[in-house]
Amino acid sequence: MREDFLHYVWQHQYFDKADLRTTAGEEIQVLRPGQRNADAGPDFLNARLRLGEVEWNGAVEIHLRASDWQRHNHQVDKKYDQVVLHVVLTADADVHRTNASLIPALALAPRLAPDLLARYEALVAAPPAAPLPCAPLLPQVSQLVRTMMTERALLERVEHKADTIAELHAHLGDDWEATAYHALMAAFGFQKNSEPLARLAKAVPLAVLRRHRHDPRQLEALLFGQAGLLVENTETAADDYIRDRRQEHEFLRHKYGLGEAALAAHEWNYLRLRPANFPAVRLGQLVGLLHRRPALFDALLTAQSVAALTEFFAGAPAPDYWRAHFRPGRGGKVPSLGKSSIELLITNVVVPLRVAYARHTGQPTLVESSISLLTELPAEHNQYTDLYQELGFEHRTAADSQGLLALHKGYCAPRRCLHCAIGARLVGGGSEARLRLNR
Repeated sequence: MREDFLHYVWQHQYFDKADLRTTAGEEIQVLRPGQRNADAGPDFLNARLRLGEVEWNGAVEIHLRASDWQRHNHQVDKKYDQVVLHVVLTADADVHRTNASLIPALALAPRLAPDLLARYEALVAAPPAAPLPCAPLLPQVSQLVRTMMTERALLERVEHKADTIAELHAHLGDDWEATAYHALMAAFGFQKNSEPLARLAKAVPLAVLRRHRHDPRQLEALLFGQAGLLVENTETAADDYIRDRRQEHEFLRHKYGLGEAALAAHEWNYLRLRPANFPAVRLGQLVGLLHRRPALFDALLTAQSVAALTEFFAGAPAPDYWRAHFRPGRGGKVPSLGKSSIELLITNVVVPLRVAYARHTGQPTLVESSISLLTELPAEHNQYTDLYQELGFEHRTAADSQGLLALHKGYCAPRRCLHCAIGARLVGGGSEARLRLNR
């Protein structure tokens, strides 16, 4: 048994409360179980209990064994002095606050219903390799509960991405245009090269790029030069175009005191990448975007539809050279920024960026309209989303895909079943009206 099962039991009060008493025999009446604490300190805060004739307001701490209190060193941590009841499966020790006062304990082992334990054991009996622990039990859960949980997971995923954008915004001195620039730069790496492109954004400040947005030649020199992709080698030795950009980079590097190239050519990833995803191709596309879209943030914020955002990205092609070269000095027909790539940029940059701005400025309707963009995008298909679809989960749009991915990463893979509405429904049983979707 894991401790989160006892958290679940206490939160929903799924135990026999007849003649409820502490291990010392004092009568207990639970007036309010408290709220789950996501930070350091006791597990439940603001609980309201009557112990004997005295009413207490305080915290509740939960352990499998009472002796875990000492193992976790709570007896020397003043945050736990507010605990008014120690809820345990087995009371194998007395525990005390830092002032040595005894903390009343409630032992749950004899009060847990056998059918509740059986449902819990059926859920956690899935082997570690099983991708979805509740898969054999899913027919017991209505589509309503599945949909509610998927939507909740989607919101959590978008909120998490928006938190990352908000941190970037604060780091960049509350400059939303710079935030959009840095976020797009990293996103254009499409996982394999996200990290080096994020470093390149730091190496080529937006303030410098703004001065040269009218000239794609100078934009290329700055970005490709600082990326370490203009070096002379056997492929570029006779390439006048690359030689010209290299000379321009030298001039601009000295002018702005940028120092040596921020990245070396070997820091870019090519393994298992199609040529259309090579770093030089993505940088060329970024040059086209920065040249033709002088106000990144405003355009991304005010676009009213996926169609408008698609035009924003697709309508800013790379310079001619980078539509005919996969790498400096190496020719070949290069496709433009594809539909699937644009959809990923909308999902991973545009929506979180808009949500972060909406939260920052207090615009809840903008949060809703931004997330609704995901419903205009087609569903993503991969090994995880396909698994959930086969099990009967709704999977029609990118909103569904993002919710299912969040469900897998945040709940199924780490086995946080009792934090999930589906797992809670399977263990708790009873009517759906009793289900409370607490985090």
